[in-house]
Amino acid sequence: MSMGNKLAGISRRDLFRVAGRYGMSSTLLAAGGFGGAMSLANLASAAESTYEKRFAKPAKHTLKFGAAGFNARNLLIERAGALEFARDLESRTDGEIRVEFIGDNQICGQTSCVEKCQQGIIDIYSASTQNSAGGAPYLNVLDYAFMFRNRADQYHFLYSPKSQAMLRDPYEKRHGLKFLFSHAELRGIQLGLAWEDKPTVTSIDQLAGTKNRVTGTQLGRIAMEALNLNPVPVAWEETLDGLKQGLIDGAETWASAVAYANMSPVVSQSVHLDFFCGTEATSMNAGVFDGLSGELQDEVLESSYWAQTHVQAANEAALVKTVGQSDPQLPGTIFAQNNVRNAFLSVEERRKAEEMCSPEFQPQLWEQWRERLNGWQGGADTYQEIYDEVRTIDGDTLPENVEPRRWWKA
Repeated sequence: MSMGNKLAGISRRDLFRVAGRYGMSSTLLAAGGFGGAMSLANLASAAESTYEKRFAKPAKHTLKFGAAGFNARNLLIERAGALEFARDLESRTDGEIRVEFIGDNQICGQTSCVEKCQQGIIDIYSASTQNSAGGAPYLNVLDYAFMFRNRADQYHFLYSPKSQAMLRDPYEKRHGLKFLFSHAELRGIQLGLAWEDKPTVTSIDQLAGTKNRVTGTQLGRIAMEALNLNPVPVAWEETLDGLKQGLIDGAETWASAVAYANMSPVVSQSVHLDFFCGTEATSMNAGVFDGLSGELQDEVLESSYWAQTHVQAANEAALVKTVGQSDPQLPGTIFAQNNVRNAFLSVEERRKAEEMCSPEFQPQLWEQWRERLNGWQGGADTYQEIYDEVRTIDGDTLPENVEPRRWWKA
């Protein structure tokens, strides 16, 4: 069942009515954990039992979770793990930690969640690391072009103790945030409706000179400029309109982001350039984490690990069965219903793009940022260390076959 159908029978007003009675977090946690299609009566009774379980005893800590534009509906398209993490953490701590989940851009958006979490307005946040890089520039470390060959590399790195030294520790030290877990996709160019009648893109040359939306990542811009993709900063919330009105040719993002954000009707081709990270990550205010007892800190880490393994399996399945990122496409997927064509580039074309923009082949383009990130890390060569680490697994490893590890245990 496609995700959109699960809550399809329930109007926004009904959802808010149930939430008015049992709270939005209990309602969303109930909806997110539901197997089949849901009626209003089903939702109300699930929300009631969720509420009773969550409030069976007073919580020691209530954590505010700002989840940008996410809700129970679209988290079943892009499986970023936010609700699963919240549900697991509450149950794992027997309600000692209660999570107040605030999505739908109600408390923060893609670019502002990171700052609100640093300021302590919220305790946990979910947004893409690329959008968050404006407020936490160390996150650029994930965005060197073609450092990751595929999604398996990304998951391998997230599970690796090397991620502690190269990502998590410097991010916490510099920005006061604890990186918990992330979804993993790679970014490409999502072309608007002007490309509907054009042949499916097979070469990077066909995209030369197009104007494309870019996120908050500085490193992403370096790659786009080298590939002649004219990066234009457009807020995520305005990207849909930009594509609709033809102000931009395309948007630099990933497949399930197009699907969850309802952009599929204005995207004609999803070009899988896979040139740098698309990571919808969940992080926590480090001071809040440090303020928990040792036992509860362990539970946060265990719930993060559990959420990471869940995301790894669920997002891989959703890409094929819900989004439609496969060749051939499954009927009934979001891409199939909206006539979004997948443009998968050949190994040779990917290599050509890599030689045009990656630090391996064009080191001079990256020098300034590489030096800056290396300094923030503490002196290691961030690009080379991550590049080498992810190549300790075979290049054809399937993402769902990457071995999960607790990254904080060396």
